[in-house]
Amino acid sequence: MGSTSDKISGAANQVAGKAKQAAGKATGSAKLKAEGKGQEVKGKVQTATGKAKDSVKGAVDRM
Repeated sequence: MGSTSDKISGAANQVAGKAKQAAGKATGSAKLKAEGKGQEVKGKVQTATGKAKDSVKGAVDRM
């Protein structure tokens, strides 16, 4: 995956994760809340990966 697609996927996973957590809280489903938290964390990791790729590419381009 490229850095842009990592960041987009990451943002989408974060939003979906937060929505699942809210739905879990509203319905009292601990399982849904936990799934949402996991998806949100996955999204944060994807976003960070995309940013890291940008940083590496920028450093290589400056060489």
